Amino acid sequence: MTQARSHLIPDGSSGTYHCVQRCVRRAFLCGVDHYTQQNYEHRKAWVEQRIALVGECFSVAIYAYAVMSNHLHIVLQLNPAATAAWSDEDIAERWVRLFPPRTDSAEARAFKQNTLVRNAARLMQCRARLGSLSWLMKCLAEPIARQANAEDHCKGRFWEGRFKSQVLCDDKAILAAMAYVDLNPIRAGITKRLDRSRYTSIQQRIKHAKKTPLALQQAVNPVHGTLIACLPVRLSDYIELVEWTGKQVRPDKRGAIPKHTPSVLKQLRSNEKRWTTQVKGIGSRYWRVVGDMEDLLEAAKRLNQRWLKGLGTAMALAKID
Repeated sequence: MTQARSHLIPDGSSGTYHCVQRCVRRAFLCGVDHYTQQNYEHRKAWVEQRIALVGECFSVAIYAYAVMSNHLHIVLQLNPAATAAWSDEDIAERWVRLFPPRTDSAEARAFKQNTLVRNAARLMQCRARLGSLSWLMKCLAEPIARQANAEDHCKGRFWEGRFKSQVLCDDKAILAAMAYVDLNPIRAGITKRLDRSRYTSIQQRIKHAKKTPLALQQAVNPVHGTLIACLPVRLSDYIELVEWTGKQVRPDKRGAIPKHTPSVLKQLRSNEKRWTTQVKGIGSRYWRVVGDMEDLLEAAKRLNQRWLKGLGTAMALAKID
C-alpha cells in the first residue's frame, strides 16, 4: 500500500535523496516519440535549466541529474534549517523567481516581493517550502508540464502524480546513486562516451574540468545548489569510477565503456562486486532507503514495519569480502 512520503521523510528534516519523476504512461514526451516521429528533445534543455533554477532558490545541494526521454533522475541533499539564516527579502526574491508574476517585468517582480515581505504568515510558509523536498519537485516539474502543454495546445498531465524518492544513508549510497544516475544514457545506448552524455551532471562536470583542470584534484562538489556540501572523493576519481562502473553494470549493453578497476574503491572500503551490486540495486533492488543493513532496519522500525525492500541486498553486501 502506498504510504505518505512524510512517514519516511518528516517535514523539516534534512537528508540526501535520489528522486525519479516519470512522464505519464512513460510516453516519450521529452525526446523523440517513436510513434509520431515528433521530436521533443528541446524539452530536455527546459528541464536542465529548471534544475539549475531550483538549485539556486532552495536550500539544496544537487549532486547528480539525468534528463531522459520519459523520466528524470536527481540526487540532492536538503537542509531546511539553512533557510532560517536567509533574510525576509532573500526569501521573497527566491520565491518570486520560482513563481514570477503573470506580467513578468522588473516592476511587477519588485511589487510582488514587497507584498510578500509585508505578509509575515505567507513569508513563513514560503521559508518552510524552500526547504521541502515535495515543493522542490513540484517547482521543478509543474512549470515544464505547463510549458509542454502550451506547446502542444492541450491539457492534462505531463508527469505522473507521485515521484519516487529514496533516502541515501551514507556517502557510499550517495556515490552509488550518482553513478547510477550519470550512467543512464550509457545504459540506454544513447551514447558511448560520458562527455557526450547530454543533459546529465557528468557531462557538466567533465566540461568544467576541461576549463578548470585543477578541479579534478578537488572534492566532488554539487553541480547546483546553495549548500556547500562536498563528498570525500576527488572529481578525477569519481569520473574514473563512473567510467569503470559503466562497463561492470552492463558489460553486454551497447554503449558500455572500457573496463579498468578504479583505486577509489579502496578509499570507499568497497570491492568490485560490492560496488556494482549496490549500483545495480539503486534501480530495482532497493526501494525507499539505500544504505547498510542497520540503516534499513532502523528505517523499517520508524515505519512500524518488519522490513523494507532492499534489506536482502544490504545483508548480501555485508557478506561480500
